[in-house]
Amino acid sequence: MTLYIGREASKLWKRICAETTTEIILLIDNWKYLLAGLIFQYIHGLAARGVHYLHQPGPLLQDLGFFLLPELGQDRAYISETVFTCVFLSFFLWTFHPFIFKSKKIYTVLIWCRVLAFLVASQILRIITFYSTQLPGPNYHCREGSKLARLPKPDSMLEVLIINFPRGVNYGCGDLIFSSHMIFTLVFVLTYQKYGTRRFIKQFAWLVAIIQSLLIVASRKHYTVDVVVAWYTVNLVVFFIDKKLPELPDRTSGSSPLLLPLSTKDKDSKTKEENHKLLNGNSVDPADWRQRTQVNGKIMEDANGVHIDNAMNGA
Repeated sequence: MTLYIGREASKLWKRICAETTTEIILLIDNWKYLLAGLIFQYIHGLAARGVHYLHQPGPLLQDLGFFLLPELGQDRAYISETVFTCVFLSFFLWTFHPFIFKSKKIYTVLIWCRVLAFLVASQILRIITFYSTQLPGPNYHCREGSKLARLPKPDSMLEVLIINFPRGVNYGCGDLIFSSHMIFTLVFVLTYQKYGTRRFIKQFAWLVAIIQSLLIVASRKHYTVDVVVAWYTVNLVVFFIDKKLPELPDRTSGSSPLLLPLSTKDKDSKTKEENHKLLNGNSVDPADWRQRTQVNGKIMEDANGVHIDNAMNGA
């Protein structure tokens, strides 16, 4: 038993080391995209903090979801946050499974580049939307009479830049259309839908996304329109951006883990080389470089072709 555990631990360690080497190579080529995506998460938080200074509390708007779903109340408002935290942590851990499991389909660095691209595009649309029209917040701390419904003018720019994390994020007001929680949830679910391997988990993830939507409305953290707009906007964003991004290499075929996708420069140089060969009358495929001889105005493939043509012409 001890020998078996030691052997499996040795295999696991070698797998982790090999995967780490591969991911470091990818990180060197793609760190700028990851850093830009992470920086924009701060910019998104800063924009949400800024709109809180513009928030004007008022009576709740008429909402179909509020009419159909019973209100959870302040004591049970944590339920939706708990579900979202589970979704976030589950997806985060899944993206690192190539370091542990033998069967793998994704590269961690490349999948996060893709996820951050989806998040940034969706968040840009979200910022434009909630700055265009500020609705009175339905959450308890955003209603009239609450001390957190309005923010006093900041004493310095530093106070705005710090964004009072995490309290400023959890108790924000005004950044309603559309739901940030649903942006993350749907991006994670759509990504696993494409690159995940467990059918049951895919179906369960969609069920969790629906439950998360209902909990957000029942907790009165968003209006129903905020959730509905998130559902079709995020799906459309992922659909169109996914077509523009290069496809991830498939690792399920058992190929070498160091078989990495070509960079943009490599693709451009390869395309130019192929065009140059075509202009010179050469085939792109080196295996097609056969000797050609011209006979009676016809280009023959080899000497055997010349004899056949001569025999047909009576020579």
